[in-house]
Amino acid sequence: MMHEWGIGYGFVMGPLGMLIIAALIVVPVWRICEKAGFSGVLSLLIFVPIANLIFLYWLAFSEWPNHAGPNG
Repeated sequence: MMHEWGIGYGFVMGPLGMLIIAALIVVPVWRICEKAGFSGVLSLLIFVPIANLIFLYWLAFSEWPNHAGPNG
C-alpha cells in the first residue's frame, strides 16, 4: 500500500512494527537452520539483499549435518 507521498508500510508501522515483522521472519529461519545442523546466526542473512537468495538456495540444496542420508 503506497500513499500518495510514496511512503510504504515501514513508515506507517513504525520501528516497532518493523521489528515485529523482522522477528516473524528471522525466528522460523533460525529454527530451520538449527534443525538442519547449521548455526542459527545464518538466518540473519535473510536481511542482506542477494545474499538472502543465495542463502536460501544453499540451505535447500546443501547436505545437512543432521540428515542421516539414505542409509542411516
